Formats: sequence, C-alpha cells, structure tokens
Amino acid sequence: MAVKTYRAAVTIKIDHDECIGAGECVNVCPSDVYELVNGKSTAPRVEDCVECCACVEACPTKAIEHSSC
Repeated sequence: MAVKTYRAAVTIKIDHDECIGAGECVNVCPSDVYELVNGKSTAPRVEDCVECCACVEACPTKAIEHSSC
C-alpha cells in the first residue's frame, strides 16, 4: 500500500505599510518565491516555498508573516 503525504498550504503575508523594498527576502530565498514590484516585496511563487524561514529572519522591518515560522 502506497502512503501519500500532503504538505500543508503555506501562507505568506507581507505588510506593505512596513515593507521598505530592501529586497533581502529576494536575496535569501533559495526557492525564488519573492520579487520586488513597484518597490515592495511580493510572493508570486509561494507554492515553491521550502519553509526555511530565511525571509522572515532577513526582513529588516519584520514585514513578512509566514505560516511556518
């Protein structure tokens, strides 16, 4: 019998009032989840997240809220 495992959905919230567009999340993310759009961080590829939490730790204004961190 095969056993399937399912990864829970990851949610990432970025507070654009707090985000200063430093790009640290873009620089540290090993899965290229983030990109800067109009000077603010976005997470268009959240499904590629490996849940390492590097983005949360790197954000200088703590604007990223991650469901796994």
